Formats: sequence, C-alpha cells, structure tokens
Amino acid sequence: MARPITTRQREILTAIIDSYITTGEPVSSGALAQTAFAKTFSSATIRNEMAELADAGLLEQPHTSAGRIPSAEAFRLYVATLTGRNTPDAPRTALQSRIDTSFAGIAGESALLERTSHVLAALSSGVGLAIGAAASTDLLEHIHFSRLASQRILAVVVTRSGMVRDRVLALDHDLSSVQLETAANFLNEHFRGWNIDRVRTELARRVEQERSAYRQLSDAVELWSRAIPTDTAQQQAVYIDGVANLISLPQSLLERDRLRQMLAALEEKQRLIELLNAYIDARQDSVRVIFDLDQQDPNMAGLVLIAAPARIGTDNPETALGTVAIIGPQRMHYQSAIDAVGYIARLLQRNATGELPESFTS
Repeated sequence: MARPITTRQREILTAIIDSYITTGEPVSSGALAQTAFAKTFSSATIRNEMAELADAGLLEQPHTSAGRIPSAEAFRLYVATLTGRNTPDAPRTALQSRIDTSFAGIAGESALLERTSHVLAALSSGVGLAIGAAASTDLLEHIHFSRLASQRILAVVVTRSGMVRDRVLALDHDLSSVQLETAANFLNEHFRGWNIDRVRTELARRVEQERSAYRQLSDAVELWSRAIPTDTAQQQAVYIDGVANLISLPQSLLERDRLRQMLAALEEKQRLIELLNAYIDARQDSVRVIFDLDQQDPNMAGLVLIAAPARIGTDNPETALGTVAIIGPQRMHYQSAIDAVGYIARLLQRNATGELPESFTS
C-alpha cells in the first residue's frame, strides 16, 4: 500500500468488507450512508473516501457500476485488525459450545482428526483440513500379520493414538501362519509402547549384535520394514472435508478452469502437507491467515489459508505435531473461522493432556 489510511477510511473499508462478506455484492456509497453510517457520514463523503481507498489499491470496481469490492490487500488489512476489535463474548461462547457438542463422544486420533475436518468445513463453508502427526512420532500398540495368499501378507499396525494402518505386503518368499504369528508376537512383546522410528533402529541394532540369532529375528525384521518403510513412517494422515463447498461457489468467484486446478491440488495430499509445513510454525501457537498461497502453489491462487499447529496424542511440544486448517475464498467470515481453528487446536491439545470439557468425552 502506497500510503497509510485515515481512521475514517479504515472504518469505511471495514464496513465495505463486512457488507461484501455478507452479501457478495459490490458496495455503494449510498448503501453505506443508509446502513452502516446512517446519520454519521453523507453519501458524498463516503464516495470521496472510497475513491481514495481505490487509489490506495484497497477497492476494486468489478464492472461499470457505483459499487466497489475489497481487494486482496484490503482483506489482509482487515484480518490484521481483527484481533484489535472487541468481539462480544456471547458469539464466541456459542461457537465453542457448538464445537464441544460436535466432538462429544469422539476418541482416538483418527476419529478426532476426521471430525475436525468435518466441523471446520461446516463452520466455515470452506474446506476443513486436519493433518495428523508423522507416523514415526506415534507409539506402537499392536501389530498383526495375516496371510492373504502365497507371498502376500496383510499387516495391520495400531498405534497408541488410535491410528490404524493396514498395508498389503508382497514378499519374494512365502511365510506360514505360524511364522507370521511368531513375528507378530516378537514385535508386540518387545516393542509395544515404543516410538515407531525407534523400533526400526532397535531391530537393526539387535541384528548387528546378535548375528547368531539373526535367523530368529529375520522374519520380524523383514515384515516390520515392509509394513513401516522409511518413507511411510514419515507420512502424515490427512483428512479433508468440504471440497463441495468450493464447487458451489459462484462462478464469478472462481472460474471453472481454475476451480478444476484448485480441486486437483486439494486432492494431492502430499502437496497439502508441504503447503501447510511451508507456512505453519509448530513452535508457535497462534492462528495464521495466509493470502499468498499461489507463491507456494499457483493452483491455490484466490484461496486463503487459516491454520494453526495442533499437538495431538502427547503433551510434548516437540512431538506429535499436526495442523488444523480452513481453506476458503477471500470472501469468508474471518473472525468465526479464526476462532474455530484456534479453539479446536487448543481442544486437541487439552485432549492430549487429559484436560477436556465434559461434553467432549460424554
């Protein structure tokens, strides 16, 4: 922005953005004079200030009418001032109560993250995202192997957080049901409660130190390495809900070709993880609002990210870090979206430390 704006211009800009978020229609000086600034500013005064705001790059004219809409820079300024506005406690309390009710009876990391994405999508009319911690930060609860066919094994890994991962393993040799049971019993007996990455490291150490007993360890080592390969251990569970909300947006907001590109980007979960990791610092608890998503992924142009880190499954701030987020168009109800993301992130943290509201666990 070339120059700072006056207090009056800021008030007018805020009123324009509030009106545009609510109606989706360009805002005229006459409409503002009759509503937000009745008996305060004349239509002529507002019209002159709107011209100044347009020169500052904060208002745009979508077509030849008297109405204006906020620019991307205006939305950035608007969001930056939200924390300084006095939002009544009642709406926030109602929002938190609604979220608590939505999470009632939900337990286990998978269920919590799935519900998180659904709740955020419903509250924002955007896309709700919940990304769990990398598998390597979770703890092993149980592992089971089943023989599907010759040289084909189903591995089921259950973690302490409630995550269940299954994987079909293709071996170059066959293993009997007895061998599979022996390998599973060995892993469960020796490594239940271990960090998943540590299991791999410890198995490698035991093989090195106990070569004479390697034949007894070999089945367990091979099955574990295939069930939890190095790249899989670092993958994060991604839950997405509300993509249909973008499809229902007016075509004037998102052109059809660009919408297809956005939807394709949302379907690539690894790209979403990279996008969030690029902007969200797990060491900070605050909610961030990001407008320049196209700098990380051109297909995300026109969308806004509202996200916060969430500590899931542990009270250790350095481990089990995930993310909760909303992705939506610039025209959204920012205050409620920011409040929802921040509250759910805190709720997941309280779940990790055993401090939950009664409605959450009832």
